[in-house]
Amino acid sequence: MTGVTELTGARGFLRDNGLWTCFTLLFLATLAGQSVAGLAEQNHQQIADGLIPVSWAQYVTSSDFATDVAENWQSEYLQFFLYIVVTVWLVQRGSPESKKVGDAGLESARAQRIGRFAGPDSPRPARSSGGLLRLYANSLGLVMGVIFGASWLAQSIAGRAAYNDQLLRQLEDPVSWWGYVGSADFWNRTLQNWQSEFLAVASMVALSIYLRQRGSPESKPMGTAHGATGIEG
Repeated sequence: MTGVTELTGARGFLRDNGLWTCFTLLFLATLAGQSVAGLAEQNHQQIADGLIPVSWAQYVTSSDFATDVAENWQSEYLQFFLYIVVTVWLVQRGSPESKKVGDAGLESARAQRIGRFAGPDSPRPARSSGGLLRLYANSLGLVMGVIFGASWLAQSIAGRAAYNDQLLRQLEDPVSWWGYVGSADFWNRTLQNWQSEFLAVASMVALSIYLRQRGSPESKPMGTAHGATGIEG
């Protein structure tokens, strides 16, 4: 009986958290794959330079691997941070990714179900007032922004270490952190990631006006007019 209960509980968890579980597993699998492919590329370069190949453990704790991972993370969280904040005020007619055209802005307390309009099932901060309510009102954007900033800082620190290692191999003087942050190498890496994220968001916003994916909450219902805004499947 216990086994049946546990199995039911596991099935219930996967049913209720399938989206998060799927993408977490995909993240771990691709991160592992990146470490293996990156190690092969690193050791190929090591051998070409007449150096000893490194182990997997040495590679995943190296500045090269940390730079590659952090620069991807910071661009992803920049995308989420900007999209969360910008969609408060900007709309796109016809897109399910946008609020309705007349709803731009912070919206009323009634619409947001905060303060005296909060229900019994509303989170406690939504039923409060003052600083706690203001913090909760911006908590998602703040956390995304902090993660972006931390990832960007990690990228700059690890990137400087990897860049200086390359300079030393070429018998050139290393650069300071400020020197690296102002370098072409840093901004080339950074802007490569940023432009791809902005293109992906712009494409999703525009294509979702006219195209559909049946059953997806990221798409409008198939029979909905192209001009309908803020309607999800």
